[in-house]
Amino acid sequence: MGSRFPVAVHLLFFRDDCVLLLRRFNTGWEDGKYNVPAGHVEAGESVTEATVREAHEEIGIRLKSEVVEVVHVMHRKAEEERIDFFLVKEWTGNIANQEPHKCDDLTWYSLASLPSNVIPYVRQGLENYQNGILFSECGW
Repeated sequence: MGSRFPVAVHLLFFRDDCVLLLRRFNTGWEDGKYNVPAGHVEAGESVTEATVREAHEEIGIRLKSEVVEVVHVMHRKAEEERIDFFLVKEWTGNIANQEPHKCDDLTWYSLASLPSNVIPYVRQGLENYQNGILFSECGW
């Protein structure tokens, strides 16, 4: 039988030259570091469905599946092997922190001056997106 490992979606929201970042809090994983809204694809769920669900759960907006675009895919090795999809969307509505028990800051940051404590693979994914690189590997 082949490998089985988690698949995650990372949602890239841009406004002007800024990206939306959230600081992880009280989760037990990478707390105090910045990430983009993200989550695991659940069993029986497509990457697009997970993106729509996570956008609603984490920042309170509703997306239509047709505005989800894969802009980067990363095969990553950390504690376990993973596949991560980074996506860009158009959206309507007001972004707000829907999980204050897991996130203690939700802020737009300039791509030119990201906080030093952005999770490294997220920083790499953002850089690859900016450079038009569709696929990368991390941690190998």
